[in-house]
Amino acid sequence: MNFTQMHERLRLELLRRIQRGTVSVSLLGRQTGFGQAHLSNFLHSRRQLSLEALDRILTAQHLTVADLLPSAQQLEPETKGSGVCAIPVVSQSVALFEPVIRPTAIQSLLYLPAVALESVHARISGARRAWERFVAVRIAAVDAPPMDPLLLPQAIVLIDRHYNSLLTYRPNRANLYAVREGSRLAFRYVDFLARRLVLRPHNLDFPVSLIDVDPEESPNELLVGRIALILNEL
Repeated sequence: MNFTQMHERLRLELLRRIQRGTVSVSLLGRQTGFGQAHLSNFLHSRRQLSLEALDRILTAQHLTVADLLPSAQQLEPETKGSGVCAIPVVSQSVALFEPVIRPTAIQSLLYLPAVALESVHARISGARRAWERFVAVRIAAVDAPPMDPLLLPQAIVLIDRHYNSLLTYRPNRANLYAVREGSRLAFRYVDFLARRLVLRPHNLDFPVSLIDVDPEESPNELLVGRIALILNEL
């Protein structure tokens, strides 16, 4: 990774944090001593920062150069030649909010046949095109009961973040989605009715839940991705 690539990855990471609300331009200015106009020009790609300035921002945001490196999917091209893809297993927060998966955010790797992933169809909208496509998360015990027996505690699910469409993937079969519900993921079948996402469980002992969608917001933005594979532990 050269200086320009590191520069761009830091810019995207800061924009992601601003979007999440974990930092603002004014707070970043107070942390680093830079003026807001100076930082705004950097964030909007109107100017570059010096190496010293980059170092001050990394320190202020508790980042390292390793956090800006390409993810394991990009660092291990030899897996493609062997017919295997390495999918990062990450936390719910990372799957929700991070377009580019940082190496330090990877909990483990899930190895899957490349040919199987190549056959998976995408239906993508908005800025999601710039996101790394496949991530995996582990199902916590609290998240499993509404989807029992489809999802079991400690199952690993593969999320296709390039499928955030409500159109069915296969005829006569409901899509299972990872959905943004506050700051967590919910795993449900989803419909869109009267400006609300309707989240339906597999286990009918649990209630349907609703998420209001703002008029300016697309329901697709609440869909983190389609669940493309479920690996329940034996």
